[in-house]
Amino acid sequence: MHASSGRSAGLGLALVSALAFGGSGVAAKPLIEAGLDPLHVVWLRVAGAALVMLPVAWRHRDLVRRRPALLAGFGLLAVAGVQACYFAAISRIPVGVALLVEYLAPALVLGWVRFVQRRPVTRAAALGVVLAVAGLACVVEVWAGLRFDALGLLLALGAACCQVGYFVLSDQGAGGRDAPHPLGVIAYGLLVGTAVLTLVARPWTMDWPLLAESAAMDGTEVPAALLIAWIVLIATVAAYVTGVVSVRRLSPQVAGVVACLEAVVATALAWVLLGEHLSAPQILGGAVVLVGAFIAQSQAPKPPAGPVAGGAEAAVASVAAGSGAPSPAGGARIADGAQARVAEDGGGARV
Repeated sequence: MHASSGRSAGLGLALVSALAFGGSGVAAKPLIEAGLDPLHVVWLRVAGAALVMLPVAWRHRDLVRRRPALLAGFGLLAVAGVQACYFAAISRIPVGVALLVEYLAPALVLGWVRFVQRRPVTRAAALGVVLAVAGLACVVEVWAGLRFDALGLLLALGAACCQVGYFVLSDQGAGGRDAPHPLGVIAYGLLVGTAVLTLVARPWTMDWPLLAESAAMDGTEVPAALLIAWIVLIATVAAYVTGVVSVRRLSPQVAGVVACLEAVVATALAWVLLGEHLSAPQILGGAVVLVGAFIAQSQAPKPPAGPVAGGAEAAVASVAAGSGAPSPAGGARIADGAQARVAEDGGGARV
């Protein structure tokens, strides 16, 4: 009975995490369209979340001495890189498309494993990646000459690359009985990301009076402060924390399947709240992307006992599950040991 209740709670938390990450882009895009620079929106999100997580960072302050490289990598890639690229992407292309582009991350990680580390990958995982890429081609309608902004697509791809770099780095930095606490890594990643984004975004140049005004969400005026509060508290802090706890209660495979709902949530919310309608081929392509990501994730080979091998294969399974986007959609999430999982976007990717 206890195991069953724990599993049910884990599934509920994983669903909440997917819903929270999936709603980041929908809340951020009206702010961007109201006149805020995408980097300023990212800074508000990351700095606000870092402030909320400050007590957690203080509790795990020993991580600064024990794992400085891991904290720096998480902050630069999973927080600053993913969020900045995802939010910049959704300022130019639809939220759902930007998030689905991040599902190229499994292909990029498999390429890293196969050609850089020269390790074999399963045929099922490769098939899943091929399906994901084919579905993505339908989403961006390549037969029409890429109907979406090319720079926006490149920025979304940049978010996917940041996810890959994060998973490879964090998986090598974690593992063993001395593994850092995931909430501590998240807290310090947010602090590092805030420091980096402060230099890049220069928030002192932000049009601060806009934060006291309203932003149009498909014709409906919504207070900008309310959108920022949603991005910080729900789409960042709550999304990261529930994602981490859900992976602790579930197997990575089950949590990964639920994480695939993030792209569906983001696309559906963008359709309903922002009026970003997708064509039938794009909807079909999005479904193929999710199926491909699911196959690649569920069929990823089990890691051997060695730490290097385990790191590569766990990264494949995690990214193929669509976990990390911190995306700007949502982003990245860290699980116990060698298993890494966040994703956006802002998209977070899994952001």
